[in-house]
Amino acid sequence: MTEMTGKPKIDQLNSYKEAPWAKAPKAYQNIVHEDENVIVFKDGFPVTEGHLLFVPKRKTRREDITICFEYAYKWGIEGIMDYRWEAFNIGINNGVAAGQSVMWPHVHMIPRRKGDNPNPRGGVRNVIPFKGDYCDEDSFCPVVDDNTPREELDSLRKESE
Repeated sequence: MTEMTGKPKIDQLNSYKEAPWAKAPKAYQNIVHEDENVIVFKDGFPVTEGHLLFVPKRKTRREDITICFEYAYKWGIEGIMDYRWEAFNIGINNGVAAGQSVMWPHVHMIPRRKGDNPNPRGGVRNVIPFKGDYCDEDSFCPVVDDNTPREELDSLRKESE
């Protein structure tokens, strides 16, 4: 149990091979690239078509995860140049509070296309409800802060729909 949440601690993995994307049946079919540093998998639960996971084979140096960001950015740009998508988001969930559920570092590259979100403004800022969009006079923008209870955020969201 963790002191802060009282919930069971999620186990750290000793290898990328222990992660669900590598242990899934026929996981090799989801590999789109592999070299000595990085292995790239199709996401098993893609947010959009083309959603990829860039996974370092080691996690002993900062460069191990940094190279994943470099690969993800390059892959995202190539997708735009090849007209496979219009834009992309790159991100990492680092720690349970950030939503990490597989405890081996990995970078998400999520292709974006016009219309995949009715209001994409704010991009990655939308991981916190009501924080992503910048308010203007025609928008519903409640005043919230980082300590606003989840129940209040949920009720504000229902009111805005």
